[in-house]
Amino acid sequence: MPEASVKRTVSGVVTSDRMDKTITVLVERKVQHPVYSKILTRSTKLRAHDEKNQGRVGDIVTIEECRPISKTKAWKLKSVDERAAAA
Repeated sequence: MPEASVKRTVSGVVTSDRMDKTITVLVERKVQHPVYSKILTRSTKLRAHDEKNQGRVGDIVTIEECRPISKTKAWKLKSVDERAAAA
């Protein structure tokens, strides 16, 4: 019997919601420099599938890995953790 694969989840800030059913999420992580031991911030922009167009710019969201949906989308929106302040 094959093992159930655990899907990765990451949190980040929505930077774009202009596309239909797609959001761009900026995910930041802290890494330690191998020689100087300084803590560095590395960032990645991921495109995520947002079926109900819930994500808005500035929201903090959790996204989950999934099968490739398009050339650039292989993540889907799991939850909106914190809404951006309304302007």
